[in-house]
Amino acid sequence: MKLWGGRFTKATDKLVEEYTASIFFDQQLAKEDINGSLAHVTMLGKCDILPQEDVNVIKAGLKKVAAKIENGEVEFTVSNEDIHMNIEKLLIEEVGPVGGKLHTGRSRNDQVALDMHLYLREQVIELVDLISRLQDSLIEQAKDNVDTVLPGYTHLQRAQPILFAHHLMAYVAMLQRDAERLMDGWKRINVLPLGAGALAGTTFPIDREYVAELLKFDGVYMNSLDSVSDRDFIVEFLSGSALLMTHLSRLCEELVLWSSNEFAFVELDDAFCTGSSIMPQKKNPDVAELVRGKTGRVYGNLVGLLTVLKALPLAYNKDMQEDKEGMFDTVKTLHGALSLFIPMIATMKVRKENMRKAVTQDFSNATDLADYLVNKGLPFRQAHEVVGKTVLYCIQQNKFLLDLDLEEYKQFSPLFEEDIYAALDIDQVVNARDVLGGTAKPQVIKQIEYMQQLKKATDNWVAEHRQKVQVEL
Repeated sequence: MKLWGGRFTKATDKLVEEYTASIFFDQQLAKEDINGSLAHVTMLGKCDILPQEDVNVIKAGLKKVAAKIENGEVEFTVSNEDIHMNIEKLLIEEVGPVGGKLHTGRSRNDQVALDMHLYLREQVIELVDLISRLQDSLIEQAKDNVDTVLPGYTHLQRAQPILFAHHLMAYVAMLQRDAERLMDGWKRINVLPLGAGALAGTTFPIDREYVAELLKFDGVYMNSLDSVSDRDFIVEFLSGSALLMTHLSRLCEELVLWSSNEFAFVELDDAFCTGSSIMPQKKNPDVAELVRGKTGRVYGNLVGLLTVLKALPLAYNKDMQEDKEGMFDTVKTLHGALSLFIPMIATMKVRKENMRKAVTQDFSNATDLADYLVNKGLPFRQAHEVVGKTVLYCIQQNKFLLDLDLEEYKQFSPLFEEDIYAALDIDQVVNARDVLGGTAKPQVIKQIEYMQQLKKATDNWVAEHRQKVQVEL
């Protein structure tokens, strides 16, 4: 008999049971469901809605059920539909009919919302920590490469020489925004929905603020309809996750390119690559490729939930059962990607000589040639034209800018002097961009120091919030 079966005259069709059941995936919420129930029944006792004797029996029973689940002694059933009904059934089997009093003053609608808030707030803390640890790996590589020059690209064409450390710090900055987005979203996750009932509240004199205090929530939803129908906090998490995966995927693409023989800028550790079943020489950057590929599923999870929610009337609808699998999958995908990225970046070998060789065999210092003429008094547009003709001449002569002698330069402009060679030196080109945010070594060192300060605040946030969500019931 279903726990809700009093109004029905027929058993649920087996196909309907299987199609509508969520226990296949929401069993991941067992810990959260039990913690929520412990807080709820504690409140029922405080408010004299249940006698303390019943409260004590139910709490002891819930803890026994939790222990059995943790020890793998429980088999969840489709007939009990979801994690809430499975745990309630197990509780009743453990303590008898008194277990049926647990559901007083609540609905599965506000119960499931609570479970997801509890689950996601802990996951966000752990993901922010993983982001910070990945930043550590990138920063350490940047520190080791504050003198390493490589070509900077636009349109995947060599543009201007930059420091490799500068390139890596761009990703540190992206990840900082990702962490800050998740931390900001945490404020909207840490709000208590329990007490809304199915949609209209409850006739029992419950104390929602007390439950929020027990479960370490910062506040409660002020509208019962909003409490049970809100999935903004999941959409926001998925949106931030999609951006995070975008950034990881961009870095993956560069790692794939840089580790190819055509670039040969980096070498990924063997532990993070795989081989070929037919070509024995191959070393494939499979981790980077797979993270790049898994970005699509995170995008899909975001679009999927937005599509589910776009035309739902208030309050709860069964469609909203589709909110969980995408959330679980995104958490798992991010956790796996970040956990792999941390050591993959830390163990990456940088082929500094190949990077430097690349910027001595291109025209990425051409802008500096134009700037040189501007400093001699020539308007930039005219300087641009002169340098364009100079580059064309080099291409025709199979030379680079530093290969030309002064006589060759002077055929394009009388403003060229011997100091042109110092101006075009690669290290000079890089360090000439000594403006805030530029690629000059002093500015890159400032970036590193600045990001390390921001990261201290992030790490403090993680430590504080881990402590904050420790619930003892």
